[in-house]
Amino acid sequence: MDWTALLAAFGGGMWGASIGAVPAFIFTGILAIVGGVAALTGHTEMIGVAFGPVFGPHVSFGGGVAAAAFAGSRGFLDTGRDIGTPLMGLKRVDVLFVGGAFGSLGYLINAGLALAGAGNWTDTIALTVILTAIVTRLVFGRTSLFGTVESPGRRFRPDDSAKWVAWQQDLSHVLSIGLAVGLMAAFLASGSGLRAGSDALAFGIATTVLIFMVLGRSVPVTHHIALPAALGVLHGAGFIGGAACGVAGALLGEAASRVFLIHGDTHIDPPAAGIAGVVLVLKVATVLGWIPGMTA
Repeated sequence: MDWTALLAAFGGGMWGASIGAVPAFIFTGILAIVGGVAALTGHTEMIGVAFGPVFGPHVSFGGGVAAAAFAGSRGFLDTGRDIGTPLMGLKRVDVLFVGGAFGSLGYLINAGLALAGAGNWTDTIALTVILTAIVTRLVFGRTSLFGTVESPGRRFRPDDSAKWVAWQQDLSHVLSIGLAVGLMAAFLASGSGLRAGSDALAFGIATTVLIFMVLGRSVPVTHHIALPAALGVLHGAGFIGGAACGVAGALLGEAASRVFLIHGDTHIDPPAAGIAGVVLVLKVATVLGWIPGMTA
């Protein structure tokens, strides 16, 4: 057990809560871009910083999600699903400490998954984001894990009061943006000649775009498309296979939003589900010998 990393994760969770989960995640994306570019020259240390015990999504983003849920349950926020608002303005130290506690929890869960060999089967950071969000729902939420359904079938047909990303929830939109970003990210990992760090670079670009969402613009959420697409190529699925992984990530993310998020009162991250699901398929395909496995 690395106690300094555990304590650093507590600070990372508090920091994520103070600036808001989405802004903290954007900062992870910026570091991922820097790390992806540095990896092209053989230096991978910055990627470790981006996904490590301070700025990793399982720490800073997960801490911010939990803090927002806690604030919402106490009436400090209108909804516990508000993961874009910096919580420092609430002037509530307890909110920040909840973020710190869940930052440390995210670090411990990810470390435990890694020790158990879960990294051989899926993306442990994405899985950790899901698991800490489930704990958050169970501790601070009033709805069930799957949320509430007011009428038959409504969970799968969200109306204006229950959405994840309203401008990309229709099937045509999901498939279109999945294809677009899937092709782009697959090209970064294959057609451009970039290999090492291309997955971090694709993830970082898609994540950094969320700056414009914080500013009120209707940009797509695509890191669950970009990362699986790049990883598909790096696992040997080829350019078309990588793009298909991007589309699969888009579909899984949207499905997860309709099952876990849109009728719940806390945030359970759809993109994390998309990433974990696609990486699981890639790992299984590698074990079965359908694709070679990671090549960079």
